[in-house]
Amino acid sequence: QVQLVESGGGSVQAGGSLRLTCTASGYTANNYCLAWFRQAPGKAREEVAIIFTGDRSTSYDDSVKGRFIISQDNNNGTLYLQMNGPKPEDTAMYYCAAGGNRGCLRPRSRRVFDYWGQGTQVTVLS
Repeated sequence: QVQLVESGGGSVQAGGSLRLTCTASGYTANNYCLAWFRQAPGKAREEVAIIFTGDRSTSYDDSVKGRFIISQDNNNGTLYLQMNGPKPEDTAMYYCAAGGNRGCLRPRSRRVFDYWGQGTQVTVLS
């Protein structure tokens, strides 16, 4: 059974830094994608960043490009989101998600993820 567990959330001052972690267990696919999503109260869930394990390519939402970095530990598969220079508008519940290439190698709005974590809250203080 695949399980994704996020950690590392909390409160951070605007302009500071925070690193989110997502540990995955039970995922046996060789090529897949991992992504970070976020959802703020009253807003739709949005994809923040994605990494494709096949070629290690990454993609970011324009709102976080140049500030956030998605990465994966090659040894244990742990997923990270390094949040540099967070802004109050980055406040949200952050989720990690995993999916096979069949669901991920699509335009962003049509991607399908099979597994989700329970989320970790990030609050950016102004």
